[in-house]
Amino acid sequence: MTAVLGGCGLTGDSDGVTLRLVAADYGDSKENSSQKYWDELVKSYEAKNPDVHVDVTVYSWNDVDRKVREMVEAGKAPDMAQIGAYSDYADKDLLYRADDVLSIPVQADFVSQLAGAGQVNGVQYGLPFAASTRVLFYNKTLFSEAGVTPPKSWDDLAEAAEALKDKGVKYPYALPLGPEEAPAETMQWMLSGGGGYTDDVGTYSIDSPQNVTTFTWLRDELVGKGLTGPVAPGKLNRAAAFDAFADGDVGMLNGHPSLMKAASDKGVKYGMVTTPGADGESRNTLGVSDWMTAFKKNGHQEEIGDFLDFVYSEENVLDFSREYGLLPVTTSASQTMSTAPEDKKLKPFLDELLLSQLYPVGKTSWASVSADVKKHIGEAVAPGGNPGEVLGEIQATAMRAGSAE
Repeated sequence: MTAVLGGCGLTGDSDGVTLRLVAADYGDSKENSSQKYWDELVKSYEAKNPDVHVDVTVYSWNDVDRKVREMVEAGKAPDMAQIGAYSDYADKDLLYRADDVLSIPVQADFVSQLAGAGQVNGVQYGLPFAASTRVLFYNKTLFSEAGVTPPKSWDDLAEAAEALKDKGVKYPYALPLGPEEAPAETMQWMLSGGGGYTDDVGTYSIDSPQNVTTFTWLRDELVGKGLTGPVAPGKLNRAAAFDAFADGDVGMLNGHPSLMKAASDKGVKYGMVTTPGADGESRNTLGVSDWMTAFKKNGHQEEIGDFLDFVYSEENVLDFSREYGLLPVTTSASQTMSTAPEDKKLKPFLDELLLSQLYPVGKTSWASVSADVKKHIGEAVAPGGNPGEVLGEIQATAMRAGSAE
């Protein structure tokens, strides 16, 4: 890293321009590391643009946001960073706007929900890079043995979970409210109960009556009745829940596209349905996006823009999405994927993306709120927990953080 940090933004008359990109790793092994994806993409780009060299460093999701923050604080910002958030950098005027770097056709091609979530005060700084939505996965074999059908409402879900528990299923419903997945699982349940992190005008409403009702129901009807398995929801992380599903120990859980391959690889027969809501299928689902950012520190506006136009070509967006089981962030690639036979398993997620709501990532306060959710939301559903009190404390954190925006 010393060489990378020391060389950020080097420009030489003979060697042309070197762009530095820091990216997150979406792979689960060396064989499918994102470094391999970027190496191939850069090789193709440099063959057409010999005066531009792109140096890519890939870190795990556990490290990438911290690494970029340390580089920025040291005055060594990369030219581009593909990370989990952007608004704090935008707030400090460190980023190029989307229309500073992208061509009009590329910028216009982003899926509208994702482009909107990349805005701060109506200006887009976050470039969506990878997306996913959530649906309810269920184990067909366990459901058949328990004599139940896929749920459409909360009551259906609770009844199915009771039947699965009676058959000895370890996790009738896996509820990962541990730090890894807490903000997503929390928002998915909030949406299914008619609430969310914010109201219709974008004001935090974490302790709304709808959200309190949702978490009271979870506490009383699932956790309190022993329907969420042997690990307390506040201690259960997404990776562990997904592993348990792939091992055949989970009746149902909210999942994103990567779970399909993990389950199939272990021979689990699964089905997918729209997330159940309080009174029927949920009208809204969670959408998640990761972000590409372009830093102004080193200049290179034109070269960054040209490279990113290449990154967001339909071919490259499709290649990345298919490699890692994620949803494309552009309309052109989404349309291609929705009709391609090889992508038919992703169609339920593609359909959900058009109805999805994303985290309020355009708020610089979101990082504080998300951290508070990770730390405390499990307490809301614990036996004897007070959902209204816990949600109220998180709301107070949101209001304090938001007052600085």
